[in-house]
Amino acid sequence: MSFSSDVKEEISKHFVSGRHCQIAEIAAIIAFSGKIEINNNKEYSLSILTENVAIARKYFTLIKKTFNINTEISVRRNLYLKKNRTYVMQIRKPKDAFKILKTIKFLDENDEYNVNRNLVDGLIIQKNCCKRAFIRGAFMANGSISDPEKFYHFEIVCDKLSDAERMCEIIGAFDVKAKIINRKKYFVVYIKEAALIVDMLNIMEAHVALMSLENIRILKEMRNSTNRGVNCEMANINKMISAASKQIRDIKLIQEKLGFDELSKGLKEIAILRLENPDTGLKELGEMLDPPVGKSGVNHRLRKLSEIAEELRSEGGIE
Repeated sequence: MSFSSDVKEEISKHFVSGRHCQIAEIAAIIAFSGKIEINNNKEYSLSILTENVAIARKYFTLIKKTFNINTEISVRRNLYLKKNRTYVMQIRKPKDAFKILKTIKFLDENDEYNVNRNLVDGLIIQKNCCKRAFIRGAFMANGSISDPEKFYHFEIVCDKLSDAERMCEIIGAFDVKAKIINRKKYFVVYIKEAALIVDMLNIMEAHVALMSLENIRILKEMRNSTNRGVNCEMANINKMISAASKQIRDIKLIQEKLGFDELSKGLKEIAILRLENPDTGLKELGEMLDPPVGKSGVNHRLRKLSEIAEELRSEGGIE
């Protein structure tokens, strides 16, 4: 799998509990990969297309969770490219399609679909968490990221310049400056700075991919130097990244299987803080707590979380 596919695989498994965020993600998915049709009776039907089976599963689950609507799934195979499959999710019932389009505000005050509408209604992405969800949905539907071993490039392809400008505005809410380039008949929102791409992965909550990219970025920077001091520093950073990556996996397992409310106050605080700051050192994490805790205290709490995660793995037969 490519790095881009790995990122999409990871975020396809990320589900938020807030309905407002689910709606924002669905709005992005439909905006970028949806097809809306109207019959002679002015009844709507809705189709969503993707070549990624993991994303297809997420689309199906999102719509089921948010609207309690089942979608019909079919597979189309390209006769010339035997390995190329397109997964088509169709919502044929007019009342179901109408319900979705109305909720994501794709219809005007007269309940009519306007092809010249804005990319997304401001009410759908009022909160930052909803903006994150919208960006995540847009990337899954029409985005890609290059292999960081070769070069740094993140992009989301838009049909119209106004859509690209709106996408830049949404990304800009997180202090990330994206640019636009015209590529044939499309407008591409792109980022080439490694640090900003890391920010985008964090915004989309692709923490495993973030750690992987950070690791690659650090290694690439350090290959230019061969002295002992740099080699020692590289080993320490790799160790820190590896430890932080495991901590995040442990914390996510606890969150999924047990829930943070079952943890003590101190463990809950450090668990949330580590998820929000995946690339921060132990000393800095301790300084963020109120009251502050030393590096050894932070390490003790994270070790306790790791022990709890190992117990959950043993009980559930999880590797």
